[in-house]
Amino acid sequence: MEKYTKKAWLYLLPALLFIGVFMVYPLFDVFTYSFEEGYNSASQTSFGIGLYNYSYVLHDPYFLQALKNTFLMVIITVPLSTGFALLISLALSSITKLRNFFQTVYFLPYVTNTLAVGLVFMILFKKTAYTDGMVNLLITTFGGTAVDFIEGPYWAKMFVFCFYTIWVVLPFKVLILTSALASVDETYYNAAKIDGADSTSIFLNITLPMISPMIFYLVITGFIGAFKCYSDAVALFGTNLNAAEMNTIVGYVYDMLYGNSGGYPSYASAAAIILFVIVMTVTCINLMVSKKTQR
Repeated sequence: MEKYTKKAWLYLLPALLFIGVFMVYPLFDVFTYSFEEGYNSASQTSFGIGLYNYSYVLHDPYFLQALKNTFLMVIITVPLSTGFALLISLALSSITKLRNFFQTVYFLPYVTNTLAVGLVFMILFKKTAYTDGMVNLLITTFGGTAVDFIEGPYWAKMFVFCFYTIWVVLPFKVLILTSALASVDETYYNAAKIDGADSTSIFLNITLPMISPMIFYLVITGFIGAFKCYSDAVALFGTNLNAAEMNTIVGYVYDMLYGNSGGYPSYASAAAIILFVIVMTVTCINLMVSKKTQR
């Protein structure tokens, strides 16, 4: 047994080294930078150790705006995308003809480049000197007023941001939930039908409990992915997200490192650690809720 244990650790060694060098060490390094006040990356020097970087970030209006945008996007998109994915998966599972075709159609946005999809959305929603955009044409056709969803009011930009995010993540969730539904044993359904259970009771008492681990998996990974969102905002609103008031926490970290306000690795590190704590807290809460629900 001891011989096999040593061999197992030997097989795991390359992966452990990779994780240590590219994940554990950078996290420790970022944590250290976040406490070094006035850190200069060129000279590798700082003024001292303290909490000033965290105080600065938490009082920075750009970070507070990014925090607001990120939380709104997370709260809106994760439940809606999961709910829509479940409805679509149930519909796909109930049909027999052309099921594979529809599954392929729903999965296409997932394999399409994010920036390309963002460009299409920008064309659909953006008002220009030549056109109000296809969406505004539909709105005005039904008697509404045209809105600039890309450079207009905050609520309009947040609507497009959330709509785009749901569109991008929906195919993966549909794929996972469709597979989960297909794995449910038909014996349970047949037994429920013999007992006279209706479709609602079957869904609530059989289908939902059986696929609940996958639902919680999608919720947890959805929260993590949404908190790390950045490229989606760039695809819609360009690189100057602070001016558009649509920056995210990851975008704020990038700006502090390389953007117009770049050159402040200590502030970027502090913001990254704050994001890490938020994601870790939300993930732990989701895990505790999922464990209690599955008991």
